[in-house]
Amino acid sequence: MDLKIALLPGDGVGPEVLQQATKVLEAIAQKYQHTFSYQKGLIGSVAMDQHGQPLPEETLRICADSDAILFGAAGDPKYDRDPTAKIRPEQGLLSLRKAMGLFANIRPLKTYRALAHTSNLKPAVIEGVDFVIYRELSGGIYFGGQSADDGQSATDTCRYHTKEINRITHLAFKAASTRRKKLTLVDKSNVLETSRLWRKQVIKIARKYPDVRLELLYVDNAAMQLVLAPSQFDVILTENMFGDILSDEASVIAGSIGLLASASIGEHTALFEPIHGAYPQAAGKNIANPLAAILSTAMLLEHFKLYEEAENIRIAVEKSIDLNISTPDLNKTNHFSTTNVGSFIRDFILDEDNTFYNKHNIDLGQSTII
Repeated sequence: MDLKIALLPGDGVGPEVLQQATKVLEAIAQKYQHTFSYQKGLIGSVAMDQHGQPLPEETLRICADSDAILFGAAGDPKYDRDPTAKIRPEQGLLSLRKAMGLFANIRPLKTYRALAHTSNLKPAVIEGVDFVIYRELSGGIYFGGQSADDGQSATDTCRYHTKEINRITHLAFKAASTRRKKLTLVDKSNVLETSRLWRKQVIKIARKYPDVRLELLYVDNAAMQLVLAPSQFDVILTENMFGDILSDEASVIAGSIGLLASASIGEHTALFEPIHGAYPQAAGKNIANPLAAILSTAMLLEHFKLYEEAENIRIAVEKSIDLNISTPDLNKTNHFSTTNVGSFIRDFILDEDNTFYNKHNIDLGQSTII
C-alpha cells in the first residue's frame, strides 16, 4: 500500500517522539512492502514564531493532500504566562480538527501486567483493563464562547445537532460489536438538555445493534467508576467536554500518559497523535516516552485495514515493556533513551526471532539484532 502521511511534529517533545514513530513505520514498510511518504508541516508555537499563527495555510494544504496526519504536540510555556493572549499554540490543533472535519476522537486504554506497579491504582483494580473512549470533537461547549465588551462576564454555549451525535454513535457501536459488545453512554441528562438529546438519539440507534448492550451513566458516576472498577468498561461514548476530562482521568490508570495513543476521525481523513502534551521540561533531553506516538502509528495502520501490521507494532511495544526497555517515566533506575526505545521496537519488528536484550549494545546505539 502507498500512503502519503502529513507529519506535524509541533512543539516540545513532539519532534522527538514523532522521529521514533516514523522509524517504526519505516520498519513496517520494509517488512510488508509498503511505501509511506512524508511531508512535514508547522503547527503550534513553532508555526507562530515563523508565521504569526498556529496553523499556517501551507500546513493545511499538506494535510489536505495527505491520506493521514501524524501529529506530535502543541504548546509552549511562554504563551501560558499571558492569560490575555488571544492566539495560543494549542489553537492550531483545534483549528486543524475543524478544518479537516475531524469529529470523533478515539482513545484506547490497555493496562500491562509488567507495569501494574506504576499505576496509582491497586494491581487488582487495573487487571485486564481494556477499553476505548469515543469522544465527539466537533460540537459542544468548546465552540460557543464569548466575552462581554466590559470584561465582566463571559458565556460558553453548549450546542449539539442530531447529525453530530448520530455519526459518532454509529462508529462507537460498530467498534463495540467487534469487541466485548458493551457500550456505555456518559452524559448528564438529569441536568442538561444537550445530554437529553444525546440519550434519546443513542437509545434510538442502539436498536440497530441488538448484539451490543447499552449502559447509561451520568458523568459524575462514570468518573468514580473509572477509578473504582475500570475493567467494567468496553466502549465509552460521550460528548466533547466530558470526553476530554474522562480520557485524561483514564490516562493515569495505565501508569504513564506516555503510553496512550489516539485517533481523530473525519469523513475524508484522520489524525493520529499521542495524548501527552508538549512536555517542554523534557524537550531535547531524549527522555520522552515514544510509545504513545508509536502506538498512534498502529492506529493509523489499522485505520487503513492493515491489521497484521498494526498488531506487529503492538506486540513489539509490549515486548519492550516486558523487558523494561523504557524511558524514565516507566523505568526509574535503569532507563533507556527515547531513541533507544524506538530502535529496539524497530529491530524487533524487522527480526522478532533474533532480537535480544543487550543493554550495553542499546546504550551504544548499536543494533539489538544478533
